[in-house]
Amino acid sequence: MRLSDVADELYGLPPDEFIAARDARRKEARARGDRELAEEIGGLRKPTTAAWVVNTLVRRQPDELRQLVDLGADLREAQRDLEGDQLKELTRQRRAVVLALTRQARSLAKELGRPVSDSVAGQVQDTLRAAVADEDAGRATLSGRLTSPLSYSGVGTADVRGSVATLPQGEDDAPAPTTRGDRASGEDRRQRAAERQLAGAREELADAETAAADAEADAEREREQLAGLSTRQEQLRARIGELEAELRQAEQEAGEVTADLRGGQRRRDAAERREQRANTVRDRARARVQRLEQTATPGGAAT
Repeated sequence: MRLSDVADELYGLPPDEFIAARDARRKEARARGDRELAEEIGGLRKPTTAAWVVNTLVRRQPDELRQLVDLGADLREAQRDLEGDQLKELTRQRRAVVLALTRQARSLAKELGRPVSDSVAGQVQDTLRAAVADEDAGRATLSGRLTSPLSYSGVGTADVRGSVATLPQGEDDAPAPTTRGDRASGEDRRQRAAERQLAGAREELADAETAAADAEADAEREREQLAGLSTRQEQLRARIGELEAELRQAEQEAGEVTADLRGGQRRRDAAERREQRANTVRDRARARVQRLEQTATPGGAAT
């Protein structure tokens, strides 16, 4: 049993299973008489939620994470070579890949029944940015053994030893001490520091230019949508005007019909009254004729 093997196992587990599994491995090492390994296993810290998400992403999508770290190497090379156009393109790619992997990490956590908050997602994104910006952070991320999220200030190298349980074999050894002849002069150190700051500034500039281009594209889309909405508004207002004119015409026609209806009702009433009077006259005339006929008939009234 090796510490690296135990670390690989533990940091691949869900957070709520970490402590029990770690204690079991520590007891197993003690039972074998390896007290040093038992102490090292006991010192492995439970990962934060953000660290667990990144560790899980590394295990589920190792190729994508390796491409992200390789992209960081290309960016650093472009910075050293002062290749502006290439730096802009690589920076754009970095932004896209980091955002895509952050979304995938959130989806993965949700799929595993452990959805994360926006704050945790931000820590995951910071870790991925550090992995692409700094070589040490990239190695720590790819180890899949993070205990806490990473961040990178843009100056110097990232200090990852407090955020990773143990690096793969050969990568967590302390650097060999240098002799006086190997030490760089103060001027050389200042020069390298200045170059790192310049590289960081160029990367920030590339980020800002990419963000500005994205914002310009977004603004143009919004302007186009606004223009389309304005045109549609004018069309609807024109249609409203047409409908209002039609409504006024219909109201006018309705008024005329109402007047005609009232006149027709008056004429009908007058006609019905005339009909009633005519019927009355007819009935009287009919009755008179009947009386006269009875009188004129033989055997009727005396002459």
